[in-house]
Amino acid sequence: MSSHFFALFSRMKYIDRWSLMRNTDAESLSQHSLDVAAIAHALSVIGNRRLGKSYDTGKIALTGMYHDMPEIITGDMPTPVKYHNKEIREAFGSIERAAQKSLLKTLPADLRDEYEDFLIPDEKSAEYRLVKAADKISALLKCLHEERAGNTEFIKAKEATLESLHNMNCEEAEIFLKEFLESYNSVLDTVLETEEE
Repeated sequence: MSSHFFALFSRMKYIDRWSLMRNTDAESLSQHSLDVAAIAHALSVIGNRRLGKSYDTGKIALTGMYHDMPEIITGDMPTPVKYHNKEIREAFGSIERAAQKSLLKTLPADLRDEYEDFLIPDEKSAEYRLVKAADKISALLKCLHEERAGNTEFIKAKEATLESLHNMNCEEAEIFLKEFLESYNSVLDTVLETEEE
């Protein structure tokens, strides 16, 4: 029997984020998911190396990679709409959970347990918290990119995202912002400069 899981996964490149806002550059769900996976991995490494944590860095990276896969079914729901009120948030939460379970069922039965933690993560875990922080950092980077391109549409989103990120009180995320954020404002020649040894 044919499995549709990876054919569905490949369709994330067709789903654009920020659908209610004017974009200078479209951002696909695939692009966003790669950013989140890389940033979540970095946050877990920072936690392990500098804060004495014992995160499973590979699991966190993979959770970041798959975290928005349900949007293949649901589409990208803009944050202001998703969190507009309790009823909408609860209804969309139910839809997301149903989408997660539907996607898991597209895998062969003997592989499902390997993917379940990535597709249906424990949202109360410290590891998932890092993925959420990485998700917000990725959104912040998109806002900064749009702002640099002269698009004022993203200014309020940038402010709200940064405030939400700080309110998480995630030390790993604060370290990432302090050490890596400024570089995103640099031109290619600058970021490729190397110091002479």
